[in-house]
Amino acid sequence: MADRPLTLMAVHAHPDDEATGTGGILARYAAEGIRTVLVTCTDGGCGDGPGGVKPGEAGHDPAAVAVMRRQELEASCAVLKISDLETLDYADSGMMGWASNDAPGSFWRTPVEEAAARLADLMLRYRPDVVVTYDENGFYGHPDHIQAHRITMAALEKVASTPKVYWTTMPHSQMQRFGEAMREFNEDMPEMDPAEAAALAEIGLPDDEVTTWVDTTPFSGQKFDALAAHASQGENIFFLKMGKERFAEFMGVETFVRVRDTTGADVPETDLFAGLR
Repeated sequence: MADRPLTLMAVHAHPDDEATGTGGILARYAAEGIRTVLVTCTDGGCGDGPGGVKPGEAGHDPAAVAVMRRQELEASCAVLKISDLETLDYADSGMMGWASNDAPGSFWRTPVEEAAARLADLMLRYRPDVVVTYDENGFYGHPDHIQAHRITMAALEKVASTPKVYWTTMPHSQMQRFGEAMREFNEDMPEMDPAEAAALAEIGLPDDEVTTWVDTTPFSGQKFDALAAHASQGENIFFLKMGKERFAEFMGVETFVRVRDTTGADVPETDLFAGLR
């Protein structure tokens, strides 16, 4: 390891995902002198436009939204002190079932082998010791998250790499707390129907299946500010309504499931780099 720094690579689908799911670890490990590499797969063009205009509404220009979101992404990276930003710039596929899923150039429509080859080149360049991405359901079923998972796992096979590999997750106990918090900060939130409640209950893992709990409380302020940098999407970022103090209470620990390891580090663990330093 003496010839290069320890390196973390996070593979995310859209601008703002880096802050929501991994802002704490990116800030923490950057502060510890670890090289942090963010790969963002899509341009975010299916996000909200200026004034909150939604995809498909008059005045929504995906190309202009993508330019705006790239600027916000760079601002977020500066807040989190991310060492290296790499963008694959596939078109945002939108939510599952949208016509944009099958639009030319969309990430969802891109062959896995094609995108995985590009990501494998980045892995060979940076030689990450730890790779973080989503699980096979993209955490909550978003097509671009699912595709990010697929290309990451395929790229790891291409480079015959042996880093520690993690998927983001959330313990069920924390999901329950989030549900309570959403009602606290959204008094007009309607009751979920049984199907919605059941789907929400399936997100994440039972607490005892979560392998890795990383305390990022000292970096919660940075994480909050990184999310706030994505101002155009503020209507969709529930956590910003909490304010920094409550945000730190809810978002001070980031959790993962370890799916590949050659170090033999015991689990549960509190450090993605356990066994590597």
